[in-house]
Order: sequence, then structure tokens, then C-alpha cells
Amino acid sequence: MPEITMPRLSDTMEEGVIASWLKQVGDPVARGEVIAEIETDKALMELEAYDDGVLEQILADAGARVPIGEPIALVGDGSGTARVTSAAAPETSAATGGSEVSPAAPTPDAPRPATGSVTPTPTATAGSATPDDRTSSSSATADGQRPKSSPLARKIARERGVDLATVTGSGPGGRITRRDVESAKPATDSGTSPELAPAAATAEAAVAQPIPVSGDYDEIPLTRIQQVSATRLTESKQQAPHIYLTSAIDVTELLAFRVQINATLDSAGKGKVSVNDLLVKAVAATLRTDPSVNVSFAGDKLLQHKGIHLGVAVATPAGLLVPVIHDADRKSVSEIAAESRDKAERARTRKLRAEEMSGGTFTISNLGMFGIEQFTAVINPPESAILAVGGASDELRLDDSGAVVARKVLRVTLSADHRAIDGAVAAKFLQQFKDLLEHPLRIIT
Repeated sequence: MPEITMPRLSDTMEEGVIASWLKQVGDPVARGEVIAEIETDKALMELEAYDDGVLEQILADAGARVPIGEPIALVGDGSGTARVTSAAAPETSAATGGSEVSPAAPTPDAPRPATGSVTPTPTATAGSATPDDRTSSSSATADGQRPKSSPLARKIARERGVDLATVTGSGPGGRITRRDVESAKPATDSGTSPELAPAAATAEAAVAQPIPVSGDYDEIPLTRIQQVSATRLTESKQQAPHIYLTSAIDVTELLAFRVQINATLDSAGKGKVSVNDLLVKAVAATLRTDPSVNVSFAGDKLLQHKGIHLGVAVATPAGLLVPVIHDADRKSVSEIAAESRDKAERARTRKLRAEEMSGGTFTISNLGMFGIEQFTAVINPPESAILAVGGASDELRLDDSGAVVARKVLRVTLSADHRAIDGAVAAKFLQQFKDLLEHPLRIIT
């Protein structure tokens, strides 16, 4: 198979951005060799060659945003006979600022002989009709031929209610590009179908937003991670009715316990444990005792997860990433600490694998190190809860004898999806979590 398509590199990936090509047209490729870097909604991933061959054509330049299953390159035996067999090649998204890419453009480079092919990660199931296919088939020209268009152009046409049969393409061979669709008249003016009208109205509303006077701002393109985060967190707030419960926890004993643990680990030559590591272990222990919060909403049912996989939010230059500690309830505090440090560091350098950021059932977001006392966090779908952790501060409290004493108090706020978690269920979870933190020996027993 000479055609390399955009692979599915994560369970939530719908499209990817070609970050860079590590091989150029005419270069031989060997099995297992990295030929490109692809930016997904979660990380920067490597695309490896499955077999030997020669890179004959690059159909999507660096910066191009490509839907899963669309061709991005052709690999052959060096004879130059490799051809695109699927949909038209992708075009660069406006967000990347690149130029559009015409499909299967001839290359002047003389490829060197080799044999074999490259096989990417499995893509969408063959034979299934995609929204683009349905849009394009309904936009056939008068002679019955489907107008040539890029995947991005078809997507924008579907969102804006533009009939591709009425658009004149300005691309190579009359191919319809993104710019052609954006300048076309929406079909809503002449009776757009009901399913297209809401999307067109949304697009018009977005265009109607006031734009600052030119020169008063600098445009900062969002990274792919930031774009996906913005979309999904917006959907989370719109679709999941959030409820918030806050608890003030006396962590005086917990902080003293951490000092003892770290002294023991230090004498053994092992890494230290952070407060967040203890919180992760305490959440895992609470979910093991009471899994009613370890759920996902699925329409007419709840999915209660058997595994306890905790996401730990990490701020990176590219955006917010959430590496997952799988089976956190089965790991010791020191194991959680080592894994958290490793994954946080690799998250900041974009070296995490997709499976290390997938499968989370509950997330913890800690801003205490920034001096934040309390905040609320947005649920990370398909999870149903997220715990926002503030910093510990000194507060005066009455002890059992009535004397005023200084204690370290930590505030946490649980955001829960009310469709899946009732207020009483969320309150019970926080009550059990608080009890563990105020009696820290129970965390490790």
C-alpha cells in the first residue's frame, strides 16, 4: 500500500497537524524509522515506517491539519508510480498560517530505488460513510460528478451550509479550497436544510463578534492542544451540569507525616514524595472504598469503571496536559511519586505517549504551589468529576479542650457532573477523602 494516511494516534483524535517531515521526497525509508512528527490533541507523536521504501510524494506540508484517514504522503519502490487512491489530499488550516496543498502534485525530485511500503497506524473503518462524504455527495455538479474539494473545505462547507456544487474552485484543476468556501454565499439564504442551519447560524454569530481596532493587539496562534482543550472544556460546561462542593481539611498531621516519609526515603536513597502524591494516593484509596464517583455518564446509563486511573493536570508551554496514573490504588506512594515526576517532565517536553494520557477516570488539578487557596475546575470528559486543590494555609482553630491553636488547612473543591453524581454522593466522597487526610496513616494501610 503506497499511500500513507493520517493515523489515529489517540482515542480522542479526529485530525492531526503535520509538525515536521523528517524525510524528504526521494529519501529511502526503513522499517521502524521515524519519518514525520504529528501533533495530536494530546502530544507530539512520531510516525514510523512499517516497511522499506522510497518517499515519492509529500501531500501535506508541515503545518497542514489533516483529518484521520486522509493521505499525507506516497511511498513506493522508487519508480514514481505511486498514486493517491483515496480522497483528495489535505490543505493547511488557516490557524497554522500555511499554504494550501494540492493533491498528488508531481515532484521534480528523482527518487532513489528501494522496495516496500510504509504502513501507518490503522485508520477509520473502510466502507463507513463520513459526514464529509455525505456533504460532498449531496453537492454533486449537474453532470453528476462530485466537485473536487479538500477535506477542510468540505468541513467548512458543512458548518456554513454552503452547497459545493455552487462554488467555483480556484485550486489546481478547479479544486475547491477553504478560501473558496469562506467567500461563498451560505445556502441558508436560499433554504438550507434544517441540519445545516444551526451550524451556519453559529458561524455567522462568530463572524459578528466585535474585532479590536487593527494594531491594538498581537495575534497568538493557539497550539493544537489549546484548540482542542478550548473546544472540549466548552462542551463540558455546556453539556454537563456542574455542581461544586468545597471542604476545608486540617492537613497538619499530613504534612508532618510527609516529613517522616521523606526522611525514610532519603535514607534509602529514593526520591521524595510531594503533598500532591499523597493526595493522589488518598483519592485512589477513597475511590476504591466507594467507587460511586468513579463513573462516566453514557446517556441512559452510567459506566462504573473497574480501574482507578487518575489524571494529574500539568501546565506546559503548549497547553494543559493530563498524564494518567493507571491503577493508582494498586501503587505505593513512592511509586506514584516517581511516575508523576517522570510523566510531568515528559509532558512539558511533549514526549508522552498517547496511552499515557488516555483512560483517565478522575482528575486532580493542584494550584496550591501558586498560592491559590481555592478554585473550581472544569470536568474533563468523559470523566464525571475533578478535584481542585488549593494551598495549605495557617488558620486558628479550637482544639478539643477549647484552646485556640494554629493549624494547616487545605481547601479542595469537587466539581461533579450532576447527571452522574448526586450531591449527597459527592459529599460522601469528600467526607471519606477528608477523613483519610486527617488520619494520614490510613492512606498507606
